[in-house]
Amino acid sequence: MTRSLIVEADGGSRGNPGPAAYGAVIKDAGTGVVLCEIAEYIGHATNNVAEYSGVRAGIEQARRIDPDAAIEARLDSKLVVEQMSGRWAIKNAKLRPLALAVRDIADGVAFTWVPREQNAAADALANEALDAAAQGRTSPILRFPGDVGQLQEQAEDIVGEIAEDAAATTAPPRTMIGWASDLGTPTLTLLARHGATEYSLEKRFSGNGGADLPLAALGIAQAEALAHETVARGGVDVIVASPLLRTRQTAQIVADATGAAIDVHDDLAECSFGDWDGHTFAEVQQRWPTELQAWLNSTDVSPPGGESFAECRDRVDRARRDILTAHAGHRVGVIAHVTPIKLIVGMCVDAPLHSLYRMELQPCSITTIAWFADGNSSLFGFADAAHLRGVDAGFGI
Repeated sequence: MTRSLIVEADGGSRGNPGPAAYGAVIKDAGTGVVLCEIAEYIGHATNNVAEYSGVRAGIEQARRIDPDAAIEARLDSKLVVEQMSGRWAIKNAKLRPLALAVRDIADGVAFTWVPREQNAAADALANEALDAAAQGRTSPILRFPGDVGQLQEQAEDIVGEIAEDAAATTAPPRTMIGWASDLGTPTLTLLARHGATEYSLEKRFSGNGGADLPLAALGIAQAEALAHETVARGGVDVIVASPLLRTRQTAQIVADATGAAIDVHDDLAECSFGDWDGHTFAEVQQRWPTELQAWLNSTDVSPPGGESFAECRDRVDRARRDILTAHAGHRVGVIAHVTPIKLIVGMCVDAPLHSLYRMELQPCSITTIAWFADGNSSLFGFADAAHLRGVDAGFGI
């Protein structure tokens, strides 16, 4: 007999648009037992975006619990229910990509409108996530309430699936770096963004697959300052660089100063921005307004012909793991780009993927991370750029 699950989902935005979050509850339809509660802060968004994000997350979680179960999604959003049931058209261009993404995973799902008071549990979860975000805590909420004896095996299966989805790496034990006993010799990575190119100076999208530009005169001067700073910090044993020209040029200047060999790793390349490559943000906003908004709303959305941040994270994590395996216990210079460095920082501090929107990296700035053999990591410095003051000032920057 096919199992039936109920997804109760809600989302809210304080300001509409404003700080937004969703909440979802997954129940066994036969017993009414709550199997799972999830909630997440999604940043600045509208009520409708939060509603759609909630039902999407709820359906995905229900399928993790039982891929073959019949699912009924209950929401107090008339808009979402009517659009997902096919009775209302999806007219809002900014909302359409998210709505279609939900429709893609909702095959066979029944959508039911319920009064707001019947959706109180999901609403409370969304508000819990919003309150936590206001206090600086933005980690997703994932709980398995109900009878422990009934749910323990199921919860273990779901947690196992989530762990596999997160690149099959076990979360390291929590340790207060600096207070703990000796954790052994770490692998120390000095991550540096390449020097400036003409696109960097004009603030144009410049990704993998686009114009492979060389360093500008300023970029060469920045790379030389980076090389001197690397030597002053004790040098590096090896340099691992992105395959793009600007990173290889920067790596060579650092290698000449330190004597370190250069290893090129394709997975360190910048994210691909597809059709947007070579355009400024303003130009993209004018020519691709719908696609840009969808990209800003979700790290799973890619630019036309490009790569999503989620896809980029997967390959950058492969590069990170390869570096730690090949150069364990050594000092490694990593010459890469804005997006890969932000992603690696997020992996270090266990931050959600959308945290990369909150980081800024100057060309040839240095980010220092120690990686320990037991899985712990520690961020020692982020986007250090003191060594560039005289250089940038000399070029009027």
